[in-house]
Amino acid sequence: MDQSIISIIAGAVALVVGIVLGKLIFAKNTKKEVEEAQLQAQTIVKEAELRAETLKKEKELEAKEKFVQLKSNHDREVMQRNQKLVESENRIKQKEQSLNQKEGNLEKQVKENEAIKETLNRQIEVVNVKRTELEKHQEEHIRRLEKVANLSAEDARAQLIEGLKQEAQSKAIALQQEIIEEAKQKANKEARKIVIQTIQRTAAEQAIENSITVFNLESDEIKGSIIGREGRNIRAIEAATGVDLVVDDTPEAIVLSSFDPLRREIARLSLQRLVADGRIHPARIEEVVEKTKKQLDDQVMEIGERTAMEMGVHGLHKELVRMVGRMRFRSSYGQNLLMHSRETANLCAIMAAELGLNPKLAKRAGLLHDIGKVPDEETELSHALLGAKLAEKYGENPAVVNAIGAHHDEMEMTYVISPIIQACDAISGARPGARREIMQQYIQRIKDLESLAAAYQGVEKAYAIQAGRELRVIVEADKVSDADSDRLSFEIAQKIQTEMTFPGQIKVTVIREKRAVNIAR
Repeated sequence: MDQSIISIIAGAVALVVGIVLGKLIFAKNTKKEVEEAQLQAQTIVKEAELRAETLKKEKELEAKEKFVQLKSNHDREVMQRNQKLVESENRIKQKEQSLNQKEGNLEKQVKENEAIKETLNRQIEVVNVKRTELEKHQEEHIRRLEKVANLSAEDARAQLIEGLKQEAQSKAIALQQEIIEEAKQKANKEARKIVIQTIQRTAAEQAIENSITVFNLESDEIKGSIIGREGRNIRAIEAATGVDLVVDDTPEAIVLSSFDPLRREIARLSLQRLVADGRIHPARIEEVVEKTKKQLDDQVMEIGERTAMEMGVHGLHKELVRMVGRMRFRSSYGQNLLMHSRETANLCAIMAAELGLNPKLAKRAGLLHDIGKVPDEETELSHALLGAKLAEKYGENPAVVNAIGAHHDEMEMTYVISPIIQACDAISGARPGARREIMQQYIQRIKDLESLAAAYQGVEKAYAIQAGRELRVIVEADKVSDADSDRLSFEIAQKIQTEMTFPGQIKVTVIREKRAVNIAR
């Protein structure tokens, strides 16, 4: 590197000298000038050599400083690497020591486990020996017990299982009754609230009717005209209307007797016309009865239309309107059918509104639910199924058809309003004063209730009290235990619920009593 710098400087000096000489030659100066030029050139060469020497020394110094710096960096890096190697060796030594310590602990633990295992094996052997001895003692104890009790272990186990089974059954029945009561209380709480609100918001009427109609007369003299010669007039009236006329000693009155209120109404209106006209003979009777039937048909349509308008039920087929009107002249257990249907419709609308359903559809179904009781022709179908068939025939909504057919559980309920119609029908029919029950039917229901309870084993006597609202069952104390009494009460109640139809509820009370009687003489 130094030689190259020196050669560069020498070249530069030679170039300068050449230039100076050239100037001297071309200028053709004087010798003095030449000498001065030579001196100047020598001076320049010396200065150049001095500068070259100075530059050489500076470069050498820079090279030494750079070498010292590089060496220092190298030494520092070597020192750091050596330090890291030392630290790594220390960590490796620590790990080796830790592993050696763990290995020693593991060997110690293995030895301890082997000792524990040997101890456990010895204890297990001791336990097996003691268990064998215990089994022998237990077998001996069982043989002694069997000898004392004259009962084998299998028989004792069977008796124990049977006792536990009976106890479990009793507890299960009690628990089942508690669950049923709790479920009824919770499930019926809201339903009872809605039903009570619905009943309170509905104005009910006393709709009791009899199977007779009293026709009042101005005087008893008219009775002879009504009876006619040899009774021909009264026979004509009875043949034309299908109503029995009872003419007795009742002053100024004739009793019209028939199970059909429509026939009684036709007979009453016909008698009214005949008495007012004064001409009473068989031909006139037939003519008046025929006119009265036509007039009553018009009146039936008018009643049906007025009822539909008052109830807000629109778009009914004419035949359905006529059937609604005919309900006015029908009764069920003494309850007027039209009044019952109107009351049911109002209850249905209110209950549907409480439940957030369509009140108009529910009211429509409630008004039509008993149209099967007023058919034009007699059929073998029940009134619920016949009513559903008629409603479907005359284009009613499927929900209405299903509600009519299912309100006595003779058809599966597929719409939400169906149970509402069933509940409201029961509310209207079961409220106090709504219906009167025939004595024979009441007596038969009481007998069926007592017979149902008496059919169970161990029952000594059964009495239906409180108008059939409670059934008291007296059982034989020797044949029926306290646990059996609970089960018997539950079973009788379930059987009454599934096999009998009754208003309200029936309380079943089973009485078990053991008496010891002695006489001191």
